[in-house]
Amino acid sequence: MIFGGQCLVNVNVLNRKRGGSGFGFGSSRRTLWCATELVTTTMKVPGKLQLTVWALGIGGAALFIAIIIRQDLSKVGEAFAAAGWAIVGVVAYHFVVPVFLDTVAWWVLFPRSDRLPVRKLLWMRWIGESVSTLVPSAAVGGDMVRARLAAINGAPLPIAASTVLVDVTLGVFTQAAFTVLGVVLLVGATGQKNFVRPTLIGTLIGVVGVVGFYFVQRLGMFRFLAKIVARMANSPEWQSLVQGGETLDQTVRALYARRKAVFACCAWTILSLVLGSGEIWIALHALDLHATIANAVILQSMVLTVRSAAFAVPSGLGVQETGYYFVGQLLGIPDYLAITLALIARVRELALGIPGVICWQLIEARRVWRRRLAANAR
Repeated sequence: MIFGGQCLVNVNVLNRKRGGSGFGFGSSRRTLWCATELVTTTMKVPGKLQLTVWALGIGGAALFIAIIIRQDLSKVGEAFAAAGWAIVGVVAYHFVVPVFLDTVAWWVLFPRSDRLPVRKLLWMRWIGESVSTLVPSAAVGGDMVRARLAAINGAPLPIAASTVLVDVTLGVFTQAAFTVLGVVLLVGATGQKNFVRPTLIGTLIGVVGVVGFYFVQRLGMFRFLAKIVARMANSPEWQSLVQGGETLDQTVRALYARRKAVFACCAWTILSLVLGSGEIWIALHALDLHATIANAVILQSMVLTVRSAAFAVPSGLGVQETGYYFVGQLLGIPDYLAITLALIARVRELALGIPGVICWQLIEARRVWRRRLAANAR
């Protein structure tokens, strides 16, 4: 795997048969060392990352259990059962609207000469979201997976990796704007302002961090990191990593230079965030709550903000439920119904995520099987 298996990837194999990528990568038979494999390997050495992930996961699970057992489980069960087929509607809506719109936001970043069909990127985006949701990888593993899938399906590796990086960076900016929208609506709906300052300060800190990350990308962070690693390795074989880093830096700069595509990506992403609130509206309506667009947007924006702030917690376990619980209280939603909303969101994640992860594993297993057959045939 690019992001957890083979470290060397032949660019000529990943480029399209017509040769070249429109960004001047050509069809030379050079190889790129996969940066994520390097990071993964480095993190495995001390074992502290895995320990941290497990600790956060256990803490999140404990928080989730604590929230659940404080409720009247019979009422939660009755409310969940009453939602009935609306839960299926929530699952279908999420795939048809947010996942599709996020796919279009990613699609517009591809240069026309290297652009994959939307229908292909759709299932890649779905698998990537499934991995981010269900695999304990601090919510970044899915982005690595969709970049890999785009590469093995015809997009040049630098383009595949760079479009994902730019998409994620722009996504943070748009989500910050969505958070501000949610805060404004929440203040208007409840009149409470005591949470506004910490929320906005946290959002501002996040935006400043992403702005810094953006400028680091423009300055050429991959070549810089590659040079450091090559010096530490002190081996000629690692010098190719520097060239690969320079290629990625050039690609990222070229993508950001396409202003129309950048603005289009932001527009489709914010549209996805706003319309994605529709699944919460469906759940509110099914539970006979005050189903308004404003309440749906408030819940969507605030819960996403809380979960993003605790991105290191695997699957946002416990954190997401806490968000529904406290925001629901501000909106006058009974505790057990707020938890029911959180459970419906979890069911949606499982209903879409489990098949997505299975498909990802089947794709990887098929590739491993084909490589073994090819090796045995030699």
